[in-house]
Amino acid sequence: MKLYSREQVIFFSLTGVIITALVAVGLIYFGALKPGEAGAVQKTAFNAKADAPKSAEPVELFQDYTIGPQINTADMSAYNEDERENISIYERLNAAVVNITTETVAINWFLEPVPQEGGSGSGSIIDAQGYVLTNNHVIQNAYKVFINLADGSRFEGSVAGTDPENDIAVLKFDPPKSMELRTIPYGSSDNLKVGQKVLAIGNPFGFERTLTVGIVSGLGRPIQTSRQHIIRDMIQTDASINPGNSGGPLLDTQGRMIGINTLIRSPSGGSVGIGFAVPVNTAKRVVTELIRYGKVRRGWIDATVVQLFPDLVQYAKLPVKAGLLVSRVRRNGPAEKAGLAAGSEPVRYGSSVIYLGGDIITSVDGMKTETLADLYSALEDNKPGEKIKVEIIRNRKALNLDIILADREEILRE
Repeated sequence: MKLYSREQVIFFSLTGVIITALVAVGLIYFGALKPGEAGAVQKTAFNAKADAPKSAEPVELFQDYTIGPQINTADMSAYNEDERENISIYERLNAAVVNITTETVAINWFLEPVPQEGGSGSGSIIDAQGYVLTNNHVIQNAYKVFINLADGSRFEGSVAGTDPENDIAVLKFDPPKSMELRTIPYGSSDNLKVGQKVLAIGNPFGFERTLTVGIVSGLGRPIQTSRQHIIRDMIQTDASINPGNSGGPLLDTQGRMIGINTLIRSPSGGSVGIGFAVPVNTAKRVVTELIRYGKVRRGWIDATVVQLFPDLVQYAKLPVKAGLLVSRVRRNGPAEKAGLAAGSEPVRYGSSVIYLGGDIITSVDGMKTETLADLYSALEDNKPGEKIKVEIIRNRKALNLDIILADREEILRE
């Protein structure tokens, strides 16, 4: 028997393996063996998929990556009626909702004015010339206002007019003549019903053109937005509203604006389903004036009034605990001519002087006036020169006076 060295044994073994592999490949290639038969070299999953007939199902390895049938978004039959309504409104109107960002001015350590990033909010394009309806608090104290459109374009805007009393503002930007702006049509807030479906489009936390859906949760809500201002008849909704939604539209199922999303009630700062919108009819009443004059002209009773408080009621032994004491009346003004009586007994309260003995106003234009905010609210929709009914208490007796309103801005400027 011939002996072989260790190196020769290894060489012969490797040669045998190589020859066997070559023979197997050749048999498969020329069809002598079929994949899957005993002794055949099994194909990988990749080769098997490549050689499989067109009708074959994908192998297990690819199931997680197989793309299912594509849904044709143009075929609205794939969605239920409620979804089709939401999709239709969003696709028609989302481009009419803008993202509003602002810059404000701060003072640095050297007492120099320095621009800095302000807040952000939403707005609705209401006119193809570039007018945008939003909330006043979105652009309040802004040094610059920027309007960001759905196509990514950005324009610097200007403030056409503000109405802090209703938290409404109108902005203006100048789009190119070739640009067609999508606008949001006005609806009506007169015939809303609790339970009807509403939709909100806005930019919560900077997520542009977000759609949320809910219902009208309540109507006629008086919400105090500042020490002096109460917005009447606000719409309550559970449609999700968050910071950044302010100024955006609240829509009905026809895609018409019925309100301007304004504020939320929340212990955390996020949406808990209690949001409020300014009624669109309020906006419609003031928008024209804001564009034309930059402000809203309102009527006022030309008198200095003091909101009653317990110490005053007790000291003066007044017959009512709530109302507005007439301290002074402008000489020869409409209120004095109508018979409104001022006080004559001066008393000091802090740094102020109050004149006691005058009439106590309890109702203005049919609305109870227990606070200064009530008076602002009662006269919110009245113009200078209008005549209104004022209920007063004089010498413990109730009387009615018809008073012609003066111009509020002129009175408060004096």
